[in-house]
Amino acid sequence: MIFNDFDPKEDKIFRVIDNEGKVINKNLMPDLDDETVIQAYKHMLFFRAADEMAVSYQRQGRMYTYPPCIGHEAIHAAAGMIIRDQDWLAPAFREVGIMLLKGVTMKEIFLYYMGNEEGSNFKKANHVLPISISIGSQYLHATGIGYSVKHQRKDEIVFTSIGDGGTSEGDFSEALNFAGLWKVPVIYTIQNNQYAISVPVRNQTNAVNLAIKSYGFGIPGVKVDGNDFFAMYATYKEATEYARAGKGAVLIEALTYRKGAHTTSDDPTKYRTKEEELEWAKTDPMIRLKKYMDNKGIWKENEEELIEKYKLEVDKQFEEAENMAPYKLEDVFNYMYVDMPDDLKRQKTDYEQFLTWKESKK
Repeated sequence: MIFNDFDPKEDKIFRVIDNEGKVINKNLMPDLDDETVIQAYKHMLFFRAADEMAVSYQRQGRMYTYPPCIGHEAIHAAAGMIIRDQDWLAPAFREVGIMLLKGVTMKEIFLYYMGNEEGSNFKKANHVLPISISIGSQYLHATGIGYSVKHQRKDEIVFTSIGDGGTSEGDFSEALNFAGLWKVPVIYTIQNNQYAISVPVRNQTNAVNLAIKSYGFGIPGVKVDGNDFFAMYATYKEATEYARAGKGAVLIEALTYRKGAHTTSDDPTKYRTKEEELEWAKTDPMIRLKKYMDNKGIWKENEEELIEKYKLEVDKQFEEAENMAPYKLEDVFNYMYVDMPDDLKRQKTDYEQFLTWKESKK
């Protein structure tokens, strides 16, 4: 119903609640009890607390470059609450919330951004690929996994995300072309947060929106308010039912706003205005969901105490990551192939010789 009623050719956007948390689309409001809604908000609170602390650790020089996810909480909570243990996740680098709900720990995420190979060794997360920094490659991985799942007739689907800038990459088009051809069970999300580093969407494409790109590949597409938890949840629910029924892939454009920098190496004040940021702040996904709960009178928690509790947990996991013993040199090479090829063996030998030489110069 959502994919049929909100045609991207007409630039329609699917929305359930407005900025004041009032339901404006009762017919498509997902059937969620109050406890589930409260849990969704708690997830989002944790995501934001963890994200803000990660930026703080980086600013203290205790972690390398980090890409903030603040502003994307509704997308992550909705996807993370829909995805099942046996389903696959092929993330880029701004999907921390989804990864957490899939079973990845903040400790592992911190390790990754400390340059430790253990940060990609998700011990309790089933079917989660390592973070993909190369823009767009995760879409190809998702398509390939989807093809394998379909070929083996497994009860699995694949979730993957990309940014608005990533839609200009060839990998995006190649992945979706074969997704449409093969009818793979993959949910492709575009997190349209308005900027690919400093390049705005208007300089990425002349299309009326990004969801319309689905037409070129013969798959359903929809533009959704990415700051509306209920709209995202309903969309993911319908998309997964479509994919699990063997009908193929879908493309979701989640319209949101990157409240922070592209990464901690970026300064967004150089390419966007304070007025724009204030306007988008009115659509903050957490404020909207909180207003919805306040309107219903279902939020009874002490939010400040909850945030402090989350911060203590995040800090504990960061300290565990920070105090991890250095990983072995072999780990840099061992996770790339089942059987190490000769050229990689030579690289390993060369690096070992370099380290020996470096040590002798002390």
